[in-house]
Amino acid sequence: MKKKWWRLLLVLGCLTFLAGCWDKRELTDLAIVNAVGVDKLENGKFRNTFQIINPGNVAGNQQGGAQTSGIPITVYTVSGRNMLDAARLGSKNVSRQIYYAHANLVVIGEDLAREGLMELFDVMERDPQFRTTSSIVIAENTTAEDLLKMLTPIDKLPANKITKTLKFTEKALGENMDVSVDDVIRDMVSPGKEPVISGFKIVGNSEAGKGQANLQTTEAVARLQAGGMAIFKEGKLTRWLHGKNARGVLWVQNKVQQTPVNINWKNHKKPLAFFVIRGKSIIKSKLEKNKPVIKVHIEAEGDIREADIPIDLTNPNIIFQLEKLAEKEIKKEIMATIKKIQKEKTDVFGFGDVIHRTSPKVWKQLKNDWNDVGFPELKVDVDVDAFIRRTGLRNNPYITEVNN
Repeated sequence: MKKKWWRLLLVLGCLTFLAGCWDKRELTDLAIVNAVGVDKLENGKFRNTFQIINPGNVAGNQQGGAQTSGIPITVYTVSGRNMLDAARLGSKNVSRQIYYAHANLVVIGEDLAREGLMELFDVMERDPQFRTTSSIVIAENTTAEDLLKMLTPIDKLPANKITKTLKFTEKALGENMDVSVDDVIRDMVSPGKEPVISGFKIVGNSEAGKGQANLQTTEAVARLQAGGMAIFKEGKLTRWLHGKNARGVLWVQNKVQQTPVNINWKNHKKPLAFFVIRGKSIIKSKLEKNKPVIKVHIEAEGDIREADIPIDLTNPNIIFQLEKLAEKEIKKEIMATIKKIQKEKTDVFGFGDVIHRTSPKVWKQLKNDWNDVGFPELKVDVDVDAFIRRTGLRNNPYITEVNN
């Protein structure tokens, strides 16, 4: 009998910890935020932009990929003294509880980014709803509000278009990368690393891009496009990097997965394309005469994807020459980027962090003026090892047979 009573008491005790649905939220009571934008007004107030999903216009009602339903998002803009104030004032405009748990994108206006990001992220870290794994981008040459009001023709949700574009262009081109809020916070508090964030811009008529007509033409009047890479110093945007300079940053940061590298051959300019299918970067630090030196080793493995001149790609000696030319081209690109950023006096590569880990005593002497003195004078050696795995689905280009 005693055992039975103890079992009963144990069950009753467990029931007290089963809270049931005390904190339930009905879907019909939630305004699900898909993206958040932040700008700063001239009066010093923050302007928050919420991209909220219209559930009835997103689910179903698609025929053959065509968007036959209404506008999939609603955008609300609210201003406040600080981030939290603006977020709470948003409840005056929405008939539901603003819910951030599904927000996967944060957009920062360029003017605010140039003024500084230091005071933005504290509220995001403290809010139990907000995910610091959300992607973050800078609205290049525009505001976060305008960027989030754009409608996109393929992806119903514009925020999804931005995050997916970042992932695919990072993998296929290597000139942009997906950065999370958590990454930016970690870089800002690190004494040897400054943030670098991808930009997104509006191409075309931005006003026309806010209407449903932008979804009803074969060529959108306005579209969202990945822009350059924004580099920061002490939390403030200092300049934009585009093209090869942006890719140079990703090479060093071990973010290049796939990318094309054009190669000169004799008197021909860029007739060959070496497509990297696997890239790897290793950064090491050592001391030379009590001064730190950074060694960057790049491994690039890939294929020949284009050959517009007569060339014997079955000849091992020629393949060896092409590998050396690819190494030269990649090294040239990386060194040009490093020198450009050293002039900006902001260590976005994380060289200071490497020195901190390998030579803490030396770093203690350098850290106070690292960006302004140590980093610009830092010696950086780049070594590239390229390997051509194959030449594609054919050996020699057909132009060789035509000329013969």
